[in-house]
Amino acid sequence: MRLSFQPQNLRRISDPAGFGRVAVLFGGDSSEREISLMSGNAVLEALRRRGVDAHAFDPREEPLGELVTQRFERVWIALHGPGGEDGTLQGALEYLGVPYTGSGVMGSAIGMDKVRTKRLALAAGVATADFVVLNGPQDFAVALERLGLPLIVKPATQGSSVGMSKVERAADLPAAFAAAAALERRVFAEPWIPGKEYTVAVLQDQALPSIRIETPKTFYDYEAKYFRDDTRYFCPSGLSAAAEAHLAALALAAFEATGASGWGRADFMMDGQSKPLLLEINTVPGMTSHSLVPMAARAVGIDFEELVWRVLETSFTRAVAPAEKGAG
Repeated sequence: MRLSFQPQNLRRISDPAGFGRVAVLFGGDSSEREISLMSGNAVLEALRRRGVDAHAFDPREEPLGELVTQRFERVWIALHGPGGEDGTLQGALEYLGVPYTGSGVMGSAIGMDKVRTKRLALAAGVATADFVVLNGPQDFAVALERLGLPLIVKPATQGSSVGMSKVERAADLPAAFAAAAALERRVFAEPWIPGKEYTVAVLQDQALPSIRIETPKTFYDYEAKYFRDDTRYFCPSGLSAAAEAHLAALALAAFEATGASGWGRADFMMDGQSKPLLLEINTVPGMTSHSLVPMAARAVGIDFEELVWRVLETSFTRAVAPAEKGAG
């Protein structure tokens, strides 16, 4: 019997028993499996320390149907990348009738697609860098003419900066395209923006303080995000009160435009005139020792255990609705 979901207002939970039996989904098969394992284990231990009946669940090791068989009442999604935060998992969980954390099917699918995120953000008045979709070598000349050099080439639906390359010479564009296209079909290019990078975490649909990121790497790539100790983070970020409020408003507007909800992150670069340009949104951000959402939460007195608790509360915004009579 297929169950449907109906939206509800957020519920605050004071007793860990109120969550019931919880599966923390992590691991999976995407290019971000390693980071997902780190995030998921951190979340699992934090929930257990708070008394939640939480259990590890790796969909690479057991089928999703086991969530029903094992009587899990909700899911904390810590799966990064395609198959975990692109709406695929969310749709499967809705079909199974198991509530889950974070964005729904639409918000997850759109948020995973950087090109569609940019288009919707622009329609909502959130500025983003110019871009050219690269379907193949026939688009290289257009990208170079429109965007200039240097530029950056990205896969549209990968996370953690996987498959990204900075291009400083036209001769290097084919190799950058090939590296991105090896991961997926949809590839695009943006102009290289040399300004400061900021991120705004969103928790229960409220913006947390922004973080300014500085890395000695060419850009804030996979290694800089998760493994380097010389990446620097500033929270407070150093923005004026007005600029901070503006960035928070842009992050929330981007979430609204794409249908994202519950928790996540919006990333920005400042252009030469200190105008924020949306890079992307992330509906299942990392939860490792180097991760940004826990850092922003700490700035307002929310420790890691409380953070994962509040994220789990977002699973109550989609309650199982009674199936229609005769449905099956």
